[in-house]
Amino acid sequence: MTDEQYVDGLYGEDQDLVRTKKGIAERDMPDISIADGYGRLLTMLAKMNGAKTALEIGALGGYSGICIARGLAEGGLLTSLELKAEYAEVAKVHMTEAGLGDAVEYIIGDARESLVKLQEEGRTFDFFFIDADKEGYPVYLEHAIALSNPGAVIIGDNILLRGRTTDPAKEGPSVKAVRSFNQQIASDERLMSTVLPGYDGLAIAIVK
Repeated sequence: MTDEQYVDGLYGEDQDLVRTKKGIAERDMPDISIADGYGRLLTMLAKMNGAKTALEIGALGGYSGICIARGLAEGGLLTSLELKAEYAEVAKVHMTEAGLGDAVEYIIGDARESLVKLQEEGRTFDFFFIDADKEGYPVYLEHAIALSNPGAVIIGDNILLRGRTTDPAKEGPSVKAVRSFNQQIASDERLMSTVLPGYDGLAIAIVK
């Protein structure tokens, strides 16, 4: 038993999230939702931050969306950017089944374009979750900082890439992008941050 399995075993099954994982699998979507333990952490961090507006880059099947929306203040809204309309539709179903359908809006298309549009509209957010194409992570981080309210929380998932990030023999574009993201999270003077190595790694930053 791994440390992660032990920790997950301390908690009972969450039926909304079990249903979501089942729905993702039944539709042959990638099995890449955030780890259970980090999903609980998303809820906690959003609640601790008092977040009312959240931006998610990468909806997939709605697992992380449920976790984030649960932590938002009353009347809060999650804006979820998703490249594939069919994924957003699945996410919406799962969010609705979890009683959170009114707490989310989906913007379909390339996240880079959507982020520029949000900035042009003057939108700002209290909470960010980045879990999309890894080559885009450095760009997404800069946009998140630009769209942040003071004290906003920015989270990036899968920053260890199943060991590829720490393997000096790996030099692919995704690996290089994630290394750049991690380095910026750690050193950017605009941020207060930490990186957690459990599961597949999670970066957490607060915008000063």
